[in-house]
Amino acid sequence: MIVVVFNKPDFEYDVHSLLKEFFPQEDVQMYYSCSPDEVEGKNLACTHHEMTDDGVKEFADASQVFKIDYVGDEIAVEWTLNRAGGNNSMTDEMQQADESDIKTVGKRICTKISVTGTDRKETKNRLKLALYSMIEKGTGKSLPWGTLSGIRPTKIAMKCIEDGMSDRETYDYLKETYLASDEKIDLSIGIAKREKALLDKVDYDNGYSLYIGIPFCPSTCAYCSFTSYPLGVWKNRVDDYLDALEKEIDYTAQKFYHKKLNSIYIGGGTPTTLSPAQLDRLIRKIKCSFDLKDCLEFTVEAGRPDSITREKLLALKKNGISRISVNPQTMKQQTLDIIGRHHTVDDTIQSFKLARELGFDNINMDLIMGLPEETLDDVRHTMELVKELAPDNVTIHSLAVKRAARLTIFKDRYSDMQMVNTQEHMDLCAAYCKQMGLEPYYLYRQKGMAGNMENVGYAAKGKAGVYNILIMEEKQTIVACGAGASTKRVWPIPNPDGTHRIDRCENVKDVGQYIARIDEMIERKQRLFEE
Repeated sequence: MIVVVFNKPDFEYDVHSLLKEFFPQEDVQMYYSCSPDEVEGKNLACTHHEMTDDGVKEFADASQVFKIDYVGDEIAVEWTLNRAGGNNSMTDEMQQADESDIKTVGKRICTKISVTGTDRKETKNRLKLALYSMIEKGTGKSLPWGTLSGIRPTKIAMKCIEDGMSDRETYDYLKETYLASDEKIDLSIGIAKREKALLDKVDYDNGYSLYIGIPFCPSTCAYCSFTSYPLGVWKNRVDDYLDALEKEIDYTAQKFYHKKLNSIYIGGGTPTTLSPAQLDRLIRKIKCSFDLKDCLEFTVEAGRPDSITREKLLALKKNGISRISVNPQTMKQQTLDIIGRHHTVDDTIQSFKLARELGFDNINMDLIMGLPEETLDDVRHTMELVKELAPDNVTIHSLAVKRAARLTIFKDRYSDMQMVNTQEHMDLCAAYCKQMGLEPYYLYRQKGMAGNMENVGYAAKGKAGVYNILIMEEKQTIVACGAGASTKRVWPIPNPDGTHRIDRCENVKDVGQYIARIDEMIERKQRLFEE
């Protein structure tokens, strides 16, 4: 266990996120040492805790204790390694160090930083830099993304490019401000440039995108925490769900009739759990409700091979769907069995070939790095089979196990299984994608990613997923319909720092509740867009 004690509430989330990047297996607990009246009425991110004179003894079970004290224009950071707790992360080299900015006294490492004249963003960055440098020197460990723990690192590179900075200036900024590695900086700059070229075609102020959520799946995968419900249980309520969904679509079409619809994404869950007739019903409803003359892309995430049939693909094709996904996640059968994917490797291959036979010329395939018991050779085998199929898009995901996933809920069942993802895995995938003529075009990160890596989308020229970029860069309003769907309103007038105000509203996740409370879901959207 790692304990962090603040003398006042500030930047707790950022500190917690960075520590979890360095120590993913540790339980990080956060406390305040200030008096209750100093935190009264504030939205606290941590548990309030009164400290004794010797805070270290108070946390005898902790392997490490961090203290962060805000005093005037300075921030003091202290890291105590408690051998009694069972872990000592400090290297011998660090114990001998006596840097000018970081002092080592016994088992305590201390540093102090000045924040005179800094705004809140710079203060946060300085604190994270100090904490990162302290841990890096103490453990000998560095992180590929440096202090960047957010999910959209390319937004920073994009902002630099939009501000007219050169590649060199952007590189220096990302290196000095966030300590990101050369590989990740180069990746971010390259992707930001490709994103900008695509986004220059989009009218942010007068346009929007539409997400439609189908929360049903053939079964629940072990790593998945998305809103999904087994079709076998909900089969008799699917038409009721579509009734409610159509009501929400009607509201959206009426509200945004004067706006340009730039992209549509039907996701889930697994949209192809719907029958051919239900797919036809849904897509025809969308086509009849919205003006699609400005729509650059209409994606249906066909997803799992065990849900794909000729009849369903024909329903998509006749309705003009321009982009689909056939997602293997891996081409190793033993792994598919472990993670609860009830299909075979050959099912994936045959589903992909069927889609090609029917004329789909923009097909994505999702793969996951860091799955249980997968080796580098297994990844190479997967990429060889994918290369033979020659998809137009490949999205490489780094396993990120959320609290709601079976891998977490039943972690004892998977505790003996290795889940490894390294830069070597990501480089191997990148090399195969390059051989297929695919370039990286979008990137995002998630909490708890294996190896502190990222998710990267690769695409052939002219086949990049517009919706994927729009949702990551947060430059356009995305209206989301369906159970568990989250609508994001992006205000057109930028803030002084160039960012945009973003407001959100969410639909309830439970399918039964969504159906019963559909009028309330619509009212939530009405309130979000009433100004």
